[in-house]
Amino acid sequence: MNRSQDEVEKLVIVGSGPAGLTAAIYAARGNLNPLVIAGREAGGQLTSTTDVDDFPGFENGVQGPELMGKMRKQAERFNTRFISEDVVSVDLKQKPFVVLTERSSLRTNSLIIATGASAQWLNLDSEQKFRGKGVSACAVCDGFFFKGKVVAVVGGGDTAMREANYLSKLCQQVIVIHRRDALRAQPALQELVKSKSNVEFVWNTEITEVLGQEKVTGVKIRNTQTGQISELAVDGLFVAIGHEPNTGFLKGELALDEKGYIVVTGETKTNIPGVFVAGDVADHKYRQAVTAAGAGCKAAFDVEEYLEKIELPTEGNGGV
Repeated sequence: MNRSQDEVEKLVIVGSGPAGLTAAIYAARGNLNPLVIAGREAGGQLTSTTDVDDFPGFENGVQGPELMGKMRKQAERFNTRFISEDVVSVDLKQKPFVVLTERSSLRTNSLIIATGASAQWLNLDSEQKFRGKGVSACAVCDGFFFKGKVVAVVGGGDTAMREANYLSKLCQQVIVIHRRDALRAQPALQELVKSKSNVEFVWNTEITEVLGQEKVTGVKIRNTQTGQISELAVDGLFVAIGHEPNTGFLKGELALDEKGYIVVTGETKTNIPGVFVAGDVADHKYRQAVTAAGAGCKAAFDVEEYLEKIELPTEGNGGV
């Protein structure tokens, strides 16, 4: 993409998951000529998801990569421009804002951060091998595929308890595996899950390997006190040890909470006027493609309203 160093964009969107692409679609239709910094691994978490059955409009479900491909083509249809690079840093203390990618220095009058969050994994080779084949980090997304089956949930915090509670309504049995002998989750959540007759707890235990051929058939576990190794037959494994927002490049530039999520005021605004947020990078509760897409829509509208109120610089034309 050819562009002038002096050019000032109307809007730069960082991230190309459901939030970023929806924002791009609405912004492009609003004549904001958005530039999306898609990242080296474009498409967000859905690109590593197989079956997506809960995104509206696909009565037979859709593959994650296919869904993201369709959303990108829709954004391109309205002349959204893309850069397939990662953002290295931003300077939000000056206006226009400066966004530094691996090979470009961009200036923009407004910014939407939609970089999402990444699930934390156990860092096992076998775990990655079976992602989408019985290993998941989202019960709401994938729990339906394990209806009436036996699954394991690893973790001991709020995330794990919410996953276990949700799965208990669908699965024959839910086995919670925790490396300690006590949970970190808030007491109310603990009591809720412990009250479920089909939830079992395995304490002082860690998973050392995910077992199976074409799909998950079990896990190999080790007792952290005795060192004893054993195997547990399960149809699926839900890793629920937390998510990490992709906000490392924003530290010192934007208000973040104690977990690194962007602090939002209202629906999409941040503590810096002209910088907006959408999706999982600020949402640690719902974390769904459809909620991220809705936030992207809101962010695009809020950017449009913001740009109407400010006096734009005369240099550059945002690529028009």
